[in-house]
Amino acid sequence: MKRIGMLSKKAFAESRAPIKCFGDALLEAGREFPRIVAVSTDSSSGSGLTPFKQAFPDRHVEFGIMEQGALGYCAGMATTGVIPFYVAIAPFVTARPFEMFKNDLGYMNQNVKVVGRCCGLTYSQLGPTHHSIDDVALLRTIPGVTILSPGDPVSIVKATEALARTEGPAYMRIGSPNMPVLYDEDLPFEIGKGILVRDGKDLCLIGSGTALASTVKAADILEARGISVRVIDIHTIKPLDEDIILEAARDIGKIVTVEEHFVNGGLGSAIAQLLSQRLPTPMKIIGVEDHFVSNGPYNALLGMNGLLPEQIAATAVSFLSGI
Repeated sequence: MKRIGMLSKKAFAESRAPIKCFGDALLEAGREFPRIVAVSTDSSSGSGLTPFKQAFPDRHVEFGIMEQGALGYCAGMATTGVIPFYVAIAPFVTARPFEMFKNDLGYMNQNVKVVGRCCGLTYSQLGPTHHSIDDVALLRTIPGVTILSPGDPVSIVKATEALARTEGPAYMRIGSPNMPVLYDEDLPFEIGKGILVRDGKDLCLIGSGTALASTVKAADILEARGISVRVIDIHTIKPLDEDIILEAARDIGKIVTVEEHFVNGGLGSAIAQLLSQRLPTPMKIIGVEDHFVSNGPYNALLGMNGLLPEQIAATAVSFLSGI
């Protein structure tokens, strides 16, 4: 068993803005790697790039609202050895320019890092056009693209640092509202390796990204009811950490996944695909079902889709009961 008890003793004691954490991490990465260039599409300040732009004005490119062109431009820069970090609203860097992502970045295997902010339902008030609950499903189909979904401010920083050191096309999704700090600053982080947050024997909860904190809280609720819960943080959806998932399937045999994404094509689908071929295991996928989600307050939208901690715990109990 590896990485037990990774939660900080001060977990949930504070929260931080994810986009600021990313922006600060990119600034530090920019100091270490002079080849990094920051790119945005009419959203530099909202994408956390102001510190980078102020420090390196000649290494920042602001496009207008032309995401398809920006991806092509990033691919071109990458052919010269530059490392572009392209940051904008999640649906506009994935769904809108999907063909360019597939051909210019994936097929050409260009070293471009795409960061989708306000992922999931976190751009709540702007509704279905701004929700990004299909981004993982879309990009999982592109060979060779790494997909990251860090679940707290510390892991966002670690993921940004890791991306700067890793070759090849990649996508990282981060939310908008402040996120609780779950981990200590010395968190070991490796792309493709999940984190065993806590051990347990009755049920395994697997969370990712903006849903991770609610997954941990749901585990607390279940533990208070006498249910022993293993919690795993899958911050890398592609490549998937098969070992930590298969180990949970062998040890426990009951897995519930939680994600702020459609149940079709996301983290749960990736895990179900793995288990169906390697070790068939009873599973429940918690996420957005096959419908568009309206606009409204963020927590209200989570509640409408069964993604609040109490709802996750209730669904897990029903799953354990065979209901």
